[in-house]
Amino acid sequence: MLDPIISFFTWIFQMIGKGIGMVVAWILWPFLVAVRWYRHRGWTIKLTFGAIVIGLFAAYAWFFVQTQIWSNFDPDYVQRYEFAKVEATPGEPTATGSGQCGKSNIVQMAGDLVDFNVNQNPWISSTLMSKLGLFGLQWKYTPFFDNKAAFQLGVNEVVRRTALELVDRLGRVRGTSQIDQNLQDARQNIYYNEDLWYFSFDPFGPKSPTPTSYRAAIRNFTEFNTRLGRCEATFDPRADNLLKFLEQMASTIGSTSDILRDRIEESNAGWFDFRADDRFWFAYGQLYALNGIMAAAQADFNEVVQERNLARTWERANGQLRSALNMQPAIISNGNESAFIMPSHLATMGFYLLRVRSNFTEMRDILDR
Repeated sequence: MLDPIISFFTWIFQMIGKGIGMVVAWILWPFLVAVRWYRHRGWTIKLTFGAIVIGLFAAYAWFFVQTQIWSNFDPDYVQRYEFAKVEATPGEPTATGSGQCGKSNIVQMAGDLVDFNVNQNPWISSTLMSKLGLFGLQWKYTPFFDNKAAFQLGVNEVVRRTALELVDRLGRVRGTSQIDQNLQDARQNIYYNEDLWYFSFDPFGPKSPTPTSYRAAIRNFTEFNTRLGRCEATFDPRADNLLKFLEQMASTIGSTSDILRDRIEESNAGWFDFRADDRFWFAYGQLYALNGIMAAAQADFNEVVQERNLARTWERANGQLRSALNMQPAIISNGNESAFIMPSHLATMGFYLLRVRSNFTEMRDILDR
């Protein structure tokens, strides 16, 4: 009586086994053909081909390791700067009367974030293996190997917006004064193409790789702060400049929340949405950088913060930024927002972004009164 049922399930499992076998055979076929070709070649070709294969294997192994090791990643990195102890106003003579002026914490933080991206860690997006992909498959369609690159791009986006504000407003007096050349060079270098290697086909020819320009931006930031400390440069921590700075930061995370919303609407594949992770870690990188930039801005604009009673609101924003960094899931899920097994990490990240943005908007409204 049960024989037809048993036969049916036996046939089902046989078909599944054949399907898996065909997939495995399809994957292994190019390698088997290469092995047969390799066996019938001379020693010169064998050695050359073997060296290429070993080099390729070593390059991929290096790439896999570098994408999984995040050197000096620390959600509490802001505490090392001890901004609460900073007393000097950027560009103003210090209380010691030594002929020195205060340096900008925003500029220092921007340079340190770039240093974290390109010196303490390799800049993933411009490496050769990142551009080659996984045997032709782009890394953004893999579940793990694009996360660090997305995080770095998120950090870099905040630094870019900061550099823009430094050139246009903070590093000059009003809009009619001369643009500081160090800040202008920093902006130009940090806005350099994010994925250039030593050679490119579009346009064809050798190129300066991305990390080279970003390291130049670090030097530009450092040179500006050195001149500022000698009272040879300008930093203008006015209330209207702070208002525009907050608008720029709010705009940055506002656009990212839209990106997250679009991905949530496009897919609810849960753990199997391999595009969700790069969106998540890009937003995480922005919050990671904003945590430092906003703490530095509070120190630079301390007089305005105290005069306009912004301290409590600002501390609340800092606390929310830090709380968002506690979310570090091993696998990013983009499931239905009401799901139990496969939740929506993108929705949670979007919630944190909007909370922070609402605090920026509140501070901006206070300044605009």
